[in-house]
Amino acid sequence: MDTSKFFTSRKFYGIVLGIVCIAAFFWGFRDGFSGSSEAEAESAVVAPESDASDFVTLTDVVPDVILEIRYYGTYNFVGDRIDGYEAPTALLTHAAADSLLAVSNEVKALGYRLKIYDAYRPQCGVDHFVRWAADVPDTRMKAYFYPDLDKSVLFDQEYIMAKSGHTRGSTVDLTLFDMATEKELDMGGTFDWFGPESHPDFCGNPETMEYTGDNSKSPAGRSITPEQFHNRMILRQAMLNHGFKALESEWWHFTLREEPYPDTYFTFPVKQL
Repeated sequence: MDTSKFFTSRKFYGIVLGIVCIAAFFWGFRDGFSGSSEAEAESAVVAPESDASDFVTLTDVVPDVILEIRYYGTYNFVGDRIDGYEAPTALLTHAAADSLLAVSNEVKALGYRLKIYDAYRPQCGVDHFVRWAADVPDTRMKAYFYPDLDKSVLFDQEYIMAKSGHTRGSTVDLTLFDMATEKELDMGGTFDWFGPESHPDFCGNPETMEYTGDNSKSPAGRSITPEQFHNRMILRQAMLNHGFKALESEWWHFTLREEPYPDTYFTFPVKQL
């Protein structure tokens, strides 16, 4: 066969053209398939509980807050880092963060700054608490957070629950930091203390802000001073002034009254947004 004639023949060019067309078809099919996958991924519906789009990193809105995120570290009632805390940061819904900015501005005028212990808490963090509470022999942190209680009663007395307002994104645990002394304001008790000593009405009336000294609810006869009660009331009043409501069992815990997600328990982790 005369190969020089073959490579210049119509038959040769027809074969080449056919190969090119087949290759183009498969290349286009591959691109179309890939593009379809990307489009589907972009249009995938995010489950409401996984959607962080209405949340902010708190320090982006309230840059003056001090963060001591207890559940990112090990100094907490469990004694371990809590599931879902991937960074030592605080997240809140836009609405709660905006209201907390107003609180921050008020207390700064009094010489204080807000110190945040916890804000948004993912459901897996709450689940971690539940598993820990069921492990009754693990009492590593008992002396620091619940010395007057047997761990077996934490479920019954609702110190540990399967759901938390924190998981809805508009609840915050906090205290005041005194800029003059460069220390936390003395509240007469630690964050996450399990007992009546943590109640806002311990030794006083939070509605009238009057100190009574009534410590009859303390199983160990503990008490707080008039100054310590007054310090709790400074924080409480500032939070109430700007749209938050208090919890009757924890002086440090506040939830936005008009929280935007009252029925959604979010699952995304705590990390920088």
